[in-house]
Amino acid sequence: MTIDIMKGIMIPFIGTAVGSAGVFFMTKGMNKTLQRILTGFAAGVMVAASIWSLLIPAMEHASHMGRLSFIPAAVGFWLGVIFLLVLDRVIPHMHMDKQKEGPDSNMSKNSLMVMAVALHNLPEGMAVGAVWAGLMSENSTISLMSALALSVGIAIQNLPEGAIISMPLHSEGVKKSKAFGYGVISGIVEPLGALLTIMAAKFVIPVLPFTLSFAAGAMLYVVVEELIPEMSEGKHSNIGTIFFAVGFSLMMILDVALG
Repeated sequence: MTIDIMKGIMIPFIGTAVGSAGVFFMTKGMNKTLQRILTGFAAGVMVAASIWSLLIPAMEHASHMGRLSFIPAAVGFWLGVIFLLVLDRVIPHMHMDKQKEGPDSNMSKNSLMVMAVALHNLPEGMAVGAVWAGLMSENSTISLMSALALSVGIAIQNLPEGAIISMPLHSEGVKKSKAFGYGVISGIVEPLGALLTIMAAKFVIPVLPFTLSFAAGAMLYVVVEELIPEMSEGKHSNIGTIFFAVGFSLMMILDVALG
């Protein structure tokens, strides 16, 4: 694996760490409107990345199937949705829009929050890994710039995601350094997920369309299950929708302009 690929899959993790560092500049509790803005922005980026960086390349990679090129994308997409549905059921975590504990009452609220964000980050890491694995394929339609665009786009949406975990934890009494640590830990799953995806796709390149769409399905599951309910909660929820559009358009521009 080249140094460029290692750097590429680490970019999103850096975004999470930088976002988590925002807790050091925090002087009071995290504003609900700000949290809604950050969540909406992250959701918009993830939806755009799922379409332009994952589903469309998946169908392009299966273009030799003609009008049936949608089959690998559709199958992989549903496998990704089912995979996250199963993880959502079996892994104890706290839903981002519900301030309550998960199925294991013996786990601390902080641990449940970290598990929730880590669960969000897994499909993002898989998405980055799938695209970089595609770049390694000689017959792939994925370019270096499009792979970088996805890594940068995920890193941008990880800035608010890191803040979403570290700032509320500090608001509830956790020390700033410890809250920052929780945010960083939640992001470690991204490069790990990317590495595992690259290792899997590297040896079985024909499954790349399935791998790309699998990551898309997993990401969209997270958006619909967790992020959209949170950004729409309470009064004046349109601010979350506006920043969803901002995140969506930014990721779309990045992918099309750089890809």
